[in-house]
Amino acid sequence: MSNRRVDAFFYGLFMDREILREAGVEPSNPRRAYIEEFALRIGKRATLVPSAGARAYGMLFALTHSELDRLYAAPGLEQYRPEAVLAQPLEGTLTPALCYNLRQGPPSIERNPEYAARLQRALSKLDFPAEYVASIGERGA
Repeated sequence: MSNRRVDAFFYGLFMDREILREAGVEPSNPRRAYIEEFALRIGKRATLVPSAGARAYGMLFALTHSELDRLYAAPGLEQYRPEAVLAQPLEGTLTPALCYNLRQGPPSIERNPEYAARLQRALSKLDFPAEYVASIGERGA
């Protein structure tokens, strides 16, 4: 497979470069970004669901297709599928990217407070808007 890199939008714990590196991938060209009309849902893990007027923040990274395949072949991630999205970097122009999501969002009763707390820490460390970071606790608790 080619070493050509494509942009991928990560909205969960894969926003952390160190987690990606631990998974055996070398992300490049990091950019803080958001996508419109999607809302973050946290069940066992995070996913994005279509939602009018919503905004989900995350990181854009450039990775190879084989790196993305490796990431999403890991246990518990096999159900995630790539979707094309338009991500808006906080500094830059609208960027087409792949975004991996579950086909169906988790049931509303499914919660993971530990995941939500880790995600809040990652978002804070990356200096995302405070109101978005605060809202994560409400989604995962």
